[in-house]
Amino acid sequence: MLSFAYKLLTDLGAPVIKLYLLKRRKEGREDAERFPERFGEASLPRPNGQLIWCHAASVGEAASLLALIDKLRETYPAIHILVTTGTVTSAHMLEGRLPPRVVHQYMPVDRAPYVKRFLDHWRPNLILWIESELWPNMLVSIRVRQIPAVLLNGRMSEKSFRNWYQFKNWAKEILGTFALCFTQTENEKARFVALGAHHVKCIGNLKYAAKALPCDENELTQMKQAMAGRMAWIMASTHRGEDEIAIAAHKKLSQKWPGLLTIIAPRHARRGEEIAALLAAQNIPFARRSKQDDIAPETGVYLADTMGELGLFYRLSPIACLGGSFVNVGGHNPIEAAQAGCAIIFGPHMHNFSEISREFIHHQAAIQLQSANELAFTLDRLFADNVDRMRLAQAARLLAEQKRSILEHIIGELEPWLHAAARNAA
Repeated sequence: MLSFAYKLLTDLGAPVIKLYLLKRRKEGREDAERFPERFGEASLPRPNGQLIWCHAASVGEAASLLALIDKLRETYPAIHILVTTGTVTSAHMLEGRLPPRVVHQYMPVDRAPYVKRFLDHWRPNLILWIESELWPNMLVSIRVRQIPAVLLNGRMSEKSFRNWYQFKNWAKEILGTFALCFTQTENEKARFVALGAHHVKCIGNLKYAAKALPCDENELTQMKQAMAGRMAWIMASTHRGEDEIAIAAHKKLSQKWPGLLTIIAPRHARRGEEIAALLAAQNIPFARRSKQDDIAPETGVYLADTMGELGLFYRLSPIACLGGSFVNVGGHNPIEAAQAGCAIIFGPHMHNFSEISREFIHHQAAIQLQSANELAFTLDRLFADNVDRMRLAQAARLLAEQKRSILEHIIGELEPWLHAAARNAA
């Protein structure tokens, strides 16, 4: 009943949905050149043979998917893979990183005609759905078409669980699409079971299997030369309200540490102008990556307002402080910084990575601050104590390396489904 009501609502809301997408396109939050993909119109032909469709909601999920894709292609070299994501940022991150026989499309908006158009064209033999994005029209259509689907890295917060539990029968119908669900934690396993999901297993977090973020080695060499002898740290993936925190820490620390270079890398590059205005108002000499500015001796802050270069900036920074954790966003992935060799700091709001952040704290592989007021003091201590800083970074790198075995476990669990998909290939 609720699935029908949702379908009717999204059908009647077609004009509003289109206006909303047009607004997003105007703001640069939709890909203008590939805009029809959001309406289920494919921009590429379906390849012949077996096709596995992997859906990842956004950047973090897409990054963890790359290692899985490589393993799938290594184990099943004849397969074709379709990857879908919903954001421009994730599409740009994947650009140039997808291997042969793997293509990307934007996920269509969850309206029945768009979903039908998408599924009619791509006709996947197996679907691997990453994390927690549950789109009712799409998932019900998948179940009706009897396409095998597996949920990987299933995530459900206590708040989401309470919301879905009010519509338990509908949740059971939607989750019934998945023949198998892998969750990140035992708590999440219990929530999926309570909502009626089938065959739920907890095997850990797929994000540990992700490859290290890419880095242009020539750029790295040149920028290291420009920064030679200077202490540096990065405030990574900042959200509105956190740039001011980084600037305040820089102003306080630069009095004690002459030549200090602070790198601010906003989560969304389009915020570059906004952050540049903050820096100008504070009279801090800064350079902008998007303007191809050089790092000069007098540069205090390097504004890394480009996309897809966080791997470079992590490698330039002995210490990484994760954004999204000092405002109520939920934090960002510490594994990426760990793989790059950073000592890691994050704030109190890490609920999107609660299990991972707890593991880092438990293994003394990160420092969690309770408020932004502690940031300058903690950075000062790590600047002064090379041994402690290196120990923190080594503990983080070791933890990330030890957890990579999850990928083999996932492939082993998926093997029956992969074989079945091959037998039923179009």
